[in-house]
Amino acid sequence: MQLRDDMITVFGASGFIGRYVVRRLAKAGYRVRAATRRPHLAHELKPMGVVGQIQLVQANLRDSASVSRAIDGAQGVVNLVGILAEGGRQTFQSLQADGAGLIAETARRAGIGRFVQVSAIGADAHSKSRYARTKAQGEAAVLASMPGAVVLRPSIVFGPEDGFFNRFADMARFAPALPLIGGGVTKFQPVYCDDVALCVVRALEMDAACGRVFELGGPSVYSFRELMEYILKTIDRQRLLIPVPFPIASLMGLGGEIAGALPFVEPFLTRDQVTLLRRDNVAGAGGTDMGLIDAFGVTPESVEAIVPSYLARYRKGGQFAGKRKGA
Repeated sequence: MQLRDDMITVFGASGFIGRYVVRRLAKAGYRVRAATRRPHLAHELKPMGVVGQIQLVQANLRDSASVSRAIDGAQGVVNLVGILAEGGRQTFQSLQADGAGLIAETARRAGIGRFVQVSAIGADAHSKSRYARTKAQGEAAVLASMPGAVVLRPSIVFGPEDGFFNRFADMARFAPALPLIGGGVTKFQPVYCDDVALCVVRALEMDAACGRVFELGGPSVYSFRELMEYILKTIDRQRLLIPVPFPIASLMGLGGEIAGALPFVEPFLTRDQVTLLRRDNVAGAGGTDMGLIDAFGVTPESVEAIVPSYLARYRKGGQFAGKRKGA
């Protein structure tokens, strides 16, 4: 492989989307500096490129010196840092708002020419959700320091390690019913993780993308109920689907937060997530000035083409369930 001279620093490189972004950048020939809080736990990233192509570096968004070291000598920066639930010092404000601003300002001072901020559909400075507000604050801080930055807002992202399809499929193995928060009418446009990664690479390379916001969705829109029905059909399990009004769901979210305060317990649901579910998560709903995934020349993969391959393990008997013995 002919390596490019350009070095791209990826913050959040060891996360779900980050791993795919690192792989895509390496495949495109870039040198990659993978910035993560715990580089000793991210060695699986190095084989994604040739020897020496991918460097691991420690960076903490509460430590400006570490951010500066991670960016030093880079020609481009990708920020993927984000959380779905707060815990300890890992808060929406410190990571998604202040952290994004710190990375962008450090990149500006370093003379970085390219910057991609991965946000989320629903980012809104006036939202009642802290997650959505801080995503919007992060976008604003990035664009204030780097007016030519590209902001990507994906809908829920699916792939083998996702926290949506896997979570509900796993829940269906033991629970007699799945909850339909708010009646299950909220709409989503799931987008494949590798398609998001490809958009990141092309956003770094396209001059026409600079300074713009793009909302990324897959080829189809589904209601929450339709996604739950699809999961159950895919894993061949029959479960009740019980509508849960938003006020009751908020109480469930409170219980999830109390449980999540315990060490090593990840809350199944939080009140902030319930607030997010009050609003559709569909690309293009944010306004006509938003770019879409086709602007990057990406034809998105469908849920039906990808999800069954990794939900098979949740079927009774696993991926070979239903096949005749010896067939």
